[in-house]
Amino acid sequence: MIAHHLSLNAMRIAYVEIANFRKLLAVRIDLSDETTLLVGANNSGKTSAMLVLRYFLFPSGATKFCMNDFTLCHFSKINEIGSAWKNKRQESDASTLQTQDWMTIAPTLDLWLSVDDGELHRVSKLIPTLDWSGGLLGVRLRFQPKDIQGLRKDFLLAVDAVESLKAAANNGNGKQAYSVKLWPESLTAFLERKLHSHFSVQAYTLDPSKTFPPQEGLAQIQNIATDQEPIDIANLRGLIRIDEINAQRIFGDESDGGDGSKQEAKSTRQLSAQLRSYYTKHLDPLTNPNASDLEALEAIERAQQAFDERLAVGFKDALGEVEGLGYPGVTDPKITISTRLKPVEGLDHDTAVQYQIEADAKRTDIPKMLLPEQFNGLGYQNLISMVFRLMSFRDGWMRVGKASAAASLDTEIPPLHLVLVEEPEAHLHAQVQQVFIQKAYKILRAHPDLGTSKQLRTQLVVSTHSSHVAHETDFSCLRYFRRLPPGPKAPIPISTVVNLSQVFGTENDTKRFAIRYLKAQHCDLFFADAAILVEGPVERMLVPLFIRRRFPRLSQRYITLLEIGGSHAHRLKPLIDELQLLTVVITDLDAMSATDGTSERPVKGKKQITGNDTLKTWVPKLTQIDDLCKATNDKMVCSDNGTLFAVRAAYQVPVQVAFKNGNAVEVVPNTFEDALVFENLPFFSTLEGAGLARKFKEAIKECVDTDALGQRMFDALKSGKKADLALDVIDAENFDDLVVPTYITKALEWLEGRLVKEKADGAPEVLAQEAKV
Repeated sequence: MIAHHLSLNAMRIAYVEIANFRKLLAVRIDLSDETTLLVGANNSGKTSAMLVLRYFLFPSGATKFCMNDFTLCHFSKINEIGSAWKNKRQESDASTLQTQDWMTIAPTLDLWLSVDDGELHRVSKLIPTLDWSGGLLGVRLRFQPKDIQGLRKDFLLAVDAVESLKAAANNGNGKQAYSVKLWPESLTAFLERKLHSHFSVQAYTLDPSKTFPPQEGLAQIQNIATDQEPIDIANLRGLIRIDEINAQRIFGDESDGGDGSKQEAKSTRQLSAQLRSYYTKHLDPLTNPNASDLEALEAIERAQQAFDERLAVGFKDALGEVEGLGYPGVTDPKITISTRLKPVEGLDHDTAVQYQIEADAKRTDIPKMLLPEQFNGLGYQNLISMVFRLMSFRDGWMRVGKASAAASLDTEIPPLHLVLVEEPEAHLHAQVQQVFIQKAYKILRAHPDLGTSKQLRTQLVVSTHSSHVAHETDFSCLRYFRRLPPGPKAPIPISTVVNLSQVFGTENDTKRFAIRYLKAQHCDLFFADAAILVEGPVERMLVPLFIRRRFPRLSQRYITLLEIGGSHAHRLKPLIDELQLLTVVITDLDAMSATDGTSERPVKGKKQITGNDTLKTWVPKLTQIDDLCKATNDKMVCSDNGTLFAVRAAYQVPVQVAFKNGNAVEVVPNTFEDALVFENLPFFSTLEGAGLARKFKEAIKECVDTDALGQRMFDALKSGKKADLALDVIDAENFDDLVVPTYITKALEWLEGRLVKEKADGAPEVLAQEAKV
């Protein structure tokens, strides 16, 4: 067992603040005590967040930075600095150095640790003041110029070389002879080639008294003095062991496709390679042997001796022939054959890992059947590989087996173990994804000195696109990456991060309902471009078909559709508002009497009210049926000015219907079903089916006017099975002739227009980073 200094709770990472890295202009990510799940739509910044931790916390991570890692809106400022240097060439002119500007545009990671007073000895070299006695402790890691004067000098030398070349090419006649662009055209172009010559990661202490919560989604990054001295970054890295499983995992058959890729695939995918590494680090009896290794060593020696004897017999004749040629002579050494057996080499072949195929236990004539590892499914290969790597991370941290002897005797085990896992869902079907996220943290803690102990802390950070992974994670552990278009906060698209544990505040009933509902349904909401909330099963089945057939551009976007009754949709409002997810709520008018609250067919001028809480409290915040009937399209939208976020209500509106006498009259539908019938009378007059389909067909045949038809449908819908009606509609041969109800058509046209606008607004500025975020 490993002895530790006693403390009430192990040190942990409370949160990180990231600034000036790709789309992460200024974000805070709160880390859970155990597992933190990063969710969000494509291109929202999840991968960027994982890369920041990798680049800053791995000792070799700084070599991965490139100019495109700087937030693009800072490029103009960097070029302004370069222009100032070209215009003011005196080194004594301090204003040209722009030191403060560099500090505000350089990529940074602020790491905020929660440290118990019993662990002060671990962080003594990071304490900002002598008054500090525990709590939050901040360290800034910044990728910054090593020497601004040196950067300035080298940049100007490169610029002067270009000017000299141009002058020579022009033969001194002062005329421009060539239009070709020569490097460096700007300071950003210079740094694209010379970044690592002039930039490095430096660490600084931060002041816990100057921390502030994010404002309007943006982290309030602490300012530090330009003359503050850096600290030794090793003092921080000694506190944290970081391991990662990145998203680039290659599995599959190792056959050569003709492009020379066979060896690369083989070297990156095989579990046997991981087994060899684990064996070498933790199990090899030849490395620093102890008492428990003696039996294994003795067995190896016996095997080696027996093998040597067999080799001597086998090579006797061959060596005799060599001796017949006069070798060896009197003074020449004699050839002998001896082996050096290394157990790890037994794992260094294609079939080191095999899978045993289960056979009928009653059959004694079937031998044990084994297949090489590549014959197992990709999903299981990936799962086994990830689990084994987690085990290796844990045992490496805890110095299990031979790793303890390899570690320096005067170094303590780091109190923090940060494990990053990118997109664990690759190749895994839904159930296995859920099993992995349920078990991953437990695997990382499966050691006698870990478990539920508070002395050493493991924090797992997982980025995912899988709703199944999100479904199995506690709501409070989700961190949602929200995309923002160009606007007041930044001239380019950026992202913010929402801590979903704080979304609902103290509204316990609302929070309980939302969490339980999302667990009962699915979590696609966290990965979508937009959401459509529908009233019931008929809309849930038919609206996707309407979109696919009538709104092709809309069908190409990532839209999640949730079935939630009109009386409950508004309870998702806090979540939708925080996610700032473009949303359409397709709901029902639900007219009722203002006097006794009984349900009625909607009729204008009767002072009816709606029983739909979504319409009353969310959007359009109207109660009177007459007001709802005359509401304009703008009134049906609740938007956040300056962003693309908006919520639009879609409910039944008055429509003109021509019935048997051929004259068009105005009717006000009450639900999706009667709205669908009123606008598709020829379709439903021939629709075959039982239940509501039959009742509607009979009503169309027997009723003389729309008023009577509306009442018949209103009565039938009180007890009819709406889902059966949807199935009958879908099964109809003339389904493609169905007219989408007007109120839904207008809402989907609005949503399509907003999504196209979002794409148009966001595309140009993010092209350089889109593949990396």
